[in-house]
Amino acid sequence: MSNAEDTESGGGAMGNRLTYANKVILAPMVRVGTLPTRLLALDYGADIVYCEEIIDHKMLQCERIENDILGTVDYVTRNGKVAFRTCDKERDKVVFQMGTSDPDRALRVAKLLENDVAGIDINMGCPKEYSTKGGMGAALLTEPDKILKILTTLVQGISKPVTCKVRLLPSMEDTLALARTIESTGVAALAVHGRTKVERPQHAVNCEAIKAVANAVSIPVIANGGSKEHITTYEDIERFRQQTQASSVMIAREAQWNTSIFRRQGKLPHDDVIKGYLKYAVDYENPHANSKFCVLQLLHGNEELSSHLAVLKTKNMAEVCKIWGMEGYYDKVNELHRLARERKENAFGFKKRRLEDGTELFEMKVKYFRKDYLTTQTPMDILNRLVCHNQLPRPQFTLEVDESEKNYRAILTIDGKKYTSTQWEISKTFAKQGATKVCLHVMGLLDVSRPLHHKQQTEDKTTQELKPTAGGETNKDVTHNSQSREVATGLDATVFDRGTGEESRHIESSRSPCEIEAGKESMSGGQMSNDELGKGANNIVDGLKYVQSQTDSS
Repeated sequence: MSNAEDTESGGGAMGNRLTYANKVILAPMVRVGTLPTRLLALDYGADIVYCEEIIDHKMLQCERIENDILGTVDYVTRNGKVAFRTCDKERDKVVFQMGTSDPDRALRVAKLLENDVAGIDINMGCPKEYSTKGGMGAALLTEPDKILKILTTLVQGISKPVTCKVRLLPSMEDTLALARTIESTGVAALAVHGRTKVERPQHAVNCEAIKAVANAVSIPVIANGGSKEHITTYEDIERFRQQTQASSVMIAREAQWNTSIFRRQGKLPHDDVIKGYLKYAVDYENPHANSKFCVLQLLHGNEELSSHLAVLKTKNMAEVCKIWGMEGYYDKVNELHRLARERKENAFGFKKRRLEDGTELFEMKVKYFRKDYLTTQTPMDILNRLVCHNQLPRPQFTLEVDESEKNYRAILTIDGKKYTSTQWEISKTFAKQGATKVCLHVMGLLDVSRPLHHKQQTEDKTTQELKPTAGGETNKDVTHNSQSREVATGLDATVFDRGTGEESRHIESSRSPCEIEAGKESMSGGQMSNDELGKGANNIVDGLKYVQSQTDSS
């Protein structure tokens, strides 16, 4: 059971239909089966990798976006949260596991994903409430007619192989009857977790029951549930397969604790595995919360180590990487991603339109990434300082609220003009930050054509006069002082299309930024002194007013 055998079995090669015989497989695991873990498992020798279960309703709310910055395909919710992310490296080996109880919904999701994954799996075994509610997961085990309809609809409706994963029923007779029903639908394989839905990991896995299922059907049976009790080394995988007489073996918890279980040469130390994981997590911008959880799982059995406590205390990916001496790698990759987003956003530019009341509204599709402001001031910090120090007109925020999903967009009004991002955000603060980014960009304080946020440039305290371009909209030929260079870090966005559908909106006023404590949302360590602020702010504001006057005249 290895990658070398893919050619013989017909699976895994580019363009070939995935098969499930003689394979070692990463099991679907909630919070663990995200892209970094899947890619790491493939590196170590896994033949097939399953993603975590994702509910059909959630996927149907997503938009498919080709992320050319990360080289991924992202399925993104309206507020910009990635529900599922994949890439070319796993395209022919990743199986999407779906939670569903409806054949039509399942088919719609499968058609949406069909060209981005190697197979579709239906979860019919998870006993947890998040899966069983709505008749999904293990709730399907007692619904053979519904199982028959869901699987038949998928097998007949898509070109990719369809599988399902089940648990044992209380009686062996019922279990075998269910297996034969599933086989009749034309699925490519059946994964069997050797426990009933009421049993937990502390209960012994029933190898004889898996063996009985394998002998009762002609399709490949994938044995699951052997971690810890049967599988702790690579050699144990084959022993478990022989004991269950299954075609393939699916590994969950042992891979969660040390993903190098798939490595033929033997498992690696946890530090080596974690470093491999973090590289992928940084490369593909995996969220900190998810990465933190996965790293803690990789430290299973080593809770006494100082690194375990250090991970628990982290608040961002930079802090996690620093524990393993990877802060340099994080900074380098994060910088490259930020520059790429800046170039892309600048290429799209902003739109200006006049509202019914005569006010000009500037719009851009930008998103606020908090991780990009770990070492610098946020857009609102910058605007607060400029407004307060120079006694400019008080900015005002109004918020649009999508009541159905509790997402937010903000409109910033300052000096008679309005600025907004068309991107929905998950919090009011993020929405305000996005609108402020648009404001600073339009006013010429963000020059995305040059990497002004390099550390060595930030250290340069030289102040030069702002010079507008011929168009008068942005400044392309200026070197700012240290504060304006911090302004230059403010532009960072991924472009997303505006969400569709009915929206419930509620408008509310916001306090002036001057009333918000400076630095409240910033995670930077140091703050500029009043003297330093005074040296730079006047020059920036003078340039701001000059650039804006040129924009008005144009």
